[in-house]
Amino acid sequence: MGQTIYRALAELEGTQQAAALCTVTRSEGSTPRHVGSKMLVFADGRSIGTVGGGDLEHRVMDEAWMAIGDGQTRYLKYNMADPSRGDPGVCGGQVEVFVEPILPPATLVVIGAGHVGKAVVHLAKWLGFRVVVNDDRPEFCNPETVPGADEYLPVTMDKLPEQIKINKRTIFILTTRGSNVDSAGLAPLLESAAGYIGVIGSRRRWATTVRALKAKGIPEEKIARVHSPMGLELQAETPEEIAISIMAEVLMIRDKGTGKSMKDHRVEKDVDRP
Repeated sequence: MGQTIYRALAELEGTQQAAALCTVTRSEGSTPRHVGSKMLVFADGRSIGTVGGGDLEHRVMDEAWMAIGDGQTRYLKYNMADPSRGDPGVCGGQVEVFVEPILPPATLVVIGAGHVGKAVVHLAKWLGFRVVVNDDRPEFCNPETVPGADEYLPVTMDKLPEQIKINKRTIFILTTRGSNVDSAGLAPLLESAAGYIGVIGSRRRWATTVRALKAKGIPEEKIARVHSPMGLELQAETPEEIAISIMAEVLMIRDKGTGKSMKDHRVEKDVDRP
């Protein structure tokens, strides 16, 4: 069974599926499974292996599905003595289970394959994202023009929800050629579960886009999801510098950072620095 789990783990990367690996890390007294027992739980409800069956396993599976949803590890402790007190068994022992979510790379969609878009593709790929390039002009949306992406979608922006699976780990970076492109294609993205939507450009350009979206009946709370102008203030000028500004904001929001200078911000963990 262990080999089956390891084989399934190896296949996760290729299939871009999410799962959670549950491992018994401590077992004292009479318990249904020994230390090292594993169960792999998939987002679609399937599982391989076991950590003990019964109510214990159902509880662990519930935690595994929550871990897949929020991306957080869990360390679970259970007494196996008295169900009347809420224990998941009567064996008399204690068991601890570590739940580790295994998630595919977050998908970053670069919409608009101009100079800044190319720089964002390069940097995002280097940072470990799965990168999708979108541009309604096929001559801009191909591996020769923008090398390094995982997928190329030469369609209009509004068609993207039909082309890719969008969830809260999906990031949209709009480095488009103008407000007219943004206002024409943003509405379906604002209705999606995307975790970040950012639009390049000046405040004036974004104000123009907002007026156009409101004219289409898009509610203000939906529009407020957008980060625009996107990026951190770095006085960036070149496409590469702007890409760093954009990706810095993406990482800050994803990892709940502050954006403050490290010398002015107390951190609890040591970070290697050159």
